[in-house]
Amino acid sequence: MSSFGTIFRVTTYGESHCQSVGCIVDGVPPGMTLSEKDIQPQLSRRRPGQSKLSTPRNEKDKVHIQSGIENEKTLGTPIAMLIKNEDQRPNDYSEMKLYPRPSHADFTYSEKYGIRSSSGGGRASARETIGRVAAGAIAEKFLKQVDPKIEIVAFTSQIGEVKMNRDPFNPDFQNLLNTITRDKVDSIGFIRCPDLNIAGDMVKEIEKYRGQQDSIGGVVTCVVRNIPTGLGEPCFDKLEALLAHAMLSIPASKGFEIGSGFVGVSVPGSKHNDLFYYDEEKKRLRTKTNNSGGIQGGISNGENIYFSVAFKSTATISQEQHTATYDGKNGILAAKGRHDPAVTPRAVPIVEAMTALVLADALLIQKSREYGRSVVH
Repeated sequence: MSSFGTIFRVTTYGESHCQSVGCIVDGVPPGMTLSEKDIQPQLSRRRPGQSKLSTPRNEKDKVHIQSGIENEKTLGTPIAMLIKNEDQRPNDYSEMKLYPRPSHADFTYSEKYGIRSSSGGGRASARETIGRVAAGAIAEKFLKQVDPKIEIVAFTSQIGEVKMNRDPFNPDFQNLLNTITRDKVDSIGFIRCPDLNIAGDMVKEIEKYRGQQDSIGGVVTCVVRNIPTGLGEPCFDKLEALLAHAMLSIPASKGFEIGSGFVGVSVPGSKHNDLFYYDEEKKRLRTKTNNSGGIQGGISNGENIYFSVAFKSTATISQEQHTATYDGKNGILAAKGRHDPAVTPRAVPIVEAMTALVLADALLIQKSREYGRSVVH
């Protein structure tokens, strides 16, 4: 489906090479100060053409708010946002009439709907994520109004075989999660890796595959700081389950792990358990370690929420590939078009946006629960 969320709900629309893409956001509280200036920075961070390491498609990705706001105040009604597709080259995709591109969604979309977009990846294209990022910027503005200390920061932690330290049991990694900022991430350049010793090697890794008309995958890691306790709805809407749902809905995502993740399976409970202590400064229970990734029993415990998302190598490459036409004839496809040799750095603001959408919705659900509790007591 094209909608996500329960109370804070976003519906995205648009295909890769149609006239525009965008979204409708419902459930935004009334009276919140909001303008296009609050939304544009994140869209600019995900836009194409930022670097020779990304697709050369030239899109301004300028947001236009259509409804739901007057005099820079939200009305509580649905907010519609439109972003025009300006650099369209549908003829680059003429080969799709004959060949489904390997590992792309051409074949599966055709099987599902009996019809497919004639140009680009349609709804499977990364262009669809523009609506998510625009909606995520509103969700983040709302979270900041609840508590200005709430922070969501994502960064590139791996490109191909080149990876920075993200060992959950390593104090240096935990310190990074406590201190990393978006300004620091963006100061590194388009690669968005906060480890300067690794960032240059990541750039070389992408350049290597770009030079071979190939692509390579990577990992985005995200941390959320100062989120309230109590968010998440057992049993089927646990907070980590909602985050996994959100992350695995992003195009090209193929894996998700939270907290100690897969490394944690080799650590006994006596060492893996996050022991409680009372923090006199914050006047609440804390945990000495955070192997749980800030979530226990599907509910936020007030510690940092941190997770990683794996993105596969871009499916569309310019190399000739032996494949088959829709009617079963063997052939060779060398895809045209403008594509990222690695989508991972551009996925950073998309991961942040989807995180904000999950948390804003979970917070509103929890507030409704707290109100109900106050009424009966």
